[in-house]
Amino acid sequence: MKQLLILSGKGGTGKTTIASAFIKLSVAKAYADCDVDAPNLHLIMAQNSEPERTDYFGMPKAEIDVDKCIECGLCKENCRFDAISDENGFKVDSFACEGCGVCEAVCPADAVSLKPAVAGELMLYADNNKVFSTAQLKMGSGTSGKLVTEVKKQMKTVASADTKLAIIDGSPGIGCPVIASLSGVNMVLIVAEPSISGISDMERIIKTAETFRTKIGVCINKHDTNSANTEKI
Repeated sequence: MKQLLILSGKGGTGKTTIASAFIKLSVAKAYADCDVDAPNLHLIMAQNSEPERTDYFGMPKAEIDVDKCIECGLCKENCRFDAISDENGFKVDSFACEGCGVCEAVCPADAVSLKPAVAGELMLYADNNKVFSTAQLKMGSGTSGKLVTEVKKQMKTVASADTKLAIIDGSPGIGCPVIASLSGVNMVLIVAEPSISGISDMERIIKTAETFRTKIGVCINKHDTNSANTEKI
C-alpha cells in the first residue's frame, strides 16, 4: 500500500480541503487524519457510523500515595519540571509531569509510583470497505508524535490487503506530528500559498521532508492571489 502524505508549512493553506478532494477523486479506501492536535478531516468526509474509540496511553504520570508519604520533600526538590507542590500535602500536577520517574527513584518511603495516563483518543471508522483513522490528543499532552504513529498503524492494520493507496492529511508546521507522519510514506504533497510567509514555511517543510529522502510535490493553492510569488514558487 502506497502512502501519499499531504502537508503544509503553515495553517490555512487549504491542506485538508486538498486532502479531501484527493480522497474523493481517487476513491481511496484508506485515509487518515494525523493532525491530532486539531483533527477536522471528519467534518468534510461524512461518515455513516460512529467511530470505534480507544483510549491512547502516552507517557506515565507520577502519583503520590498520601498515606505512605512522609513529606520529606525530596520529590519536589529533585523534580526539574516543577510538577510537585507541597500545599496541603504533596501533590503532582499531571499537566506538568513528564513521567521521568526521578521522584519515584528518590522517594525513601515508596510513596511515589508511575501510573498509565490517557493522553488521547484513537478513532476508527470502518465501513463500506473504507478505513478512516484519526485521533484527538488530550489537551496539555506532549505525545503528539507517538499518537500520530498509532493513527497510521491503526489504518494500515485494518485496511484490506488489496488497498493500493492511502491518503494522509498531516499537520501544519514541522513539529513532532509532522516528523511522525513523514516516516514510511512514499510521497509528500506540500500545499503552499503565494505569500511571503507561505513561501518561507514551504521552504522549511521541504527541507524537513528532504531529510527522509521522500518524493516531494508542491501544490500552489489560491495561486491567483499573487502572481509574482506563484512564479517564485
